[in-house]
Amino acid sequence: MKLKLHHMNFATEKVGEMDEFYRGILDMESEAALGDGRIKEQGYGGDVAFVSDGDIQIHIAEKDMKIGFKTGQAVNPVDRGHIAFRTDDIASFKKRLEEKGIPYSNFGAWAMKGWEQIFFYDPDGNVVEVHQVHE
Repeated sequence: MKLKLHHMNFATEKVGEMDEFYRGILDMESEAALGDGRIKEQGYGGDVAFVSDGDIQIHIAEKDMKIGFKTGQAVNPVDRGHIAFRTDDIASFKKRLEEKGIPYSNFGAWAMKGWEQIFFYDPDGNVVEVHQVHE
């Protein structure tokens, strides 16, 4: 099972301003085409901007405190934001969490078409995402 840092997610009420900041000040490039793969009907229809340095992405997402109520999941990935890793074997990663007694919220293909996503907390309460892309 391979894990690779994929993106950081910032939850904000200033999506446009944040997008402009990261593109204008830090020379990040817009990844607007990622927006075409969003699934908005399943609990999160908030505004999102995608930027990248060519390797790592930043997802700038509109804060939504009601995701847990809308999805029935314990972890809210757009309350404070999160860090995300991509894997090639999410089933093995879920098994690893279960063996170590770490609970996770299994969102499945919730926000992005073809992305199977889980979210859990690190020991300090930071949200961590692990996802696998299914073609």
